[in-house]
Amino acid sequence: MSEKEQPKPIKRLKSLLTTENLWLYILSILEKNETYAYRLDGEIEEKHGFKPNKILIYVVLYKLESEGLISSKYRERRKYYQMSEKGREALKLAREYLKELSGKL
Repeated sequence: MSEKEQPKPIKRLKSLLTTENLWLYILSILEKNETYAYRLDGEIEEKHGFKPNKILIYVVLYKLESEGLISSKYRERRKYYQMSEKGREALKLAREYLKELSGKL
């Protein structure tokens, strides 16, 4: 079934599980290695199958860093992000919750 043919509730669900929870996808990428913001949309598309807006990525990175879930450092001309221990714990809890939820569905 193509994207256009999908019922509206499925489209809303996909939006809620992807763009609306972009922090999960960013943390899952940063769990494995550090990266810079401009590259994240391509990594998310490659690994998770959707391409978020670049501006939204920057907004989410700002929030994650202000909450202490990630940290950043400048190297050369780029700002690289890496996951903090607090971020690892948040991702672990999110995965546990999603597994529990999917088991109930």
